[in-house]
Amino acid sequence: MNTILNNLPKEAKDKHIENKKYFDKLKKKTPKNLDYVMQDLHDAEFKRTDCLKCANCCKTTGPLFTDADIERVSKYLRQKPQQFIEQYLQIDEDRDYVLQSVPCTFLDNENACMIYDVRPKACREFPHTDRKKFQQITDLTLKNVAICPAAYNIVEEMKKKLPL
Repeated sequence: MNTILNNLPKEAKDKHIENKKYFDKLKKKTPKNLDYVMQDLHDAEFKRTDCLKCANCCKTTGPLFTDADIERVSKYLRQKPQQFIEQYLQIDEDRDYVLQSVPCTFLDNENACMIYDVRPKACREFPHTDRKKFQQITDLTLKNVAICPAAYNIVEEMKKKLPL
C-alpha cells in the first residue's frame, strides 16, 4: 500500500490533463446512465479496497464540518458544541469549519476512526465517486484521485467504460 500511496500524487499529476479534458467532455455530453455506471464502478472498487489499509484521506486532508456534524460529534464526545469547535476546529478561507490539523485527530494508530459512527458527512461520502450527478463534482474528483487510490482506479475504469 505504501508504494501505491507514494506513487499516487505523481500518477494523478501525470493523468491530470487527460482527466480534466475527459471531465470537460463529460459535462458537455453527460451519458444518461452516468449515475448507474458510477455506482457500479464505486461498488466494485470498494469490494477490493480496504480503507483501513490506507486512510490517506484522514492523513492528508481534513473534512469540512457542518453544523449538524458539530452537534453530532460534540454530543458523542460529551462536549458542548462550542467546546468541540475550540478544541478541534478552525475556520478556513471559505468560512467553513475544518480540523485545526492533519492527520485527523480522530485517526488511531491502526487507521481506524475513533468517531466512526458519528463521523462528518464529508468523511462518510468520501471519495464521492457514487454521488448522483457526478458530472457536477469533477473538480473535486480531480483533487481526490491524488489522495485516494480507489478514486484513482474508479476514474481510470470510468474512462474505459464510458469513452467520450
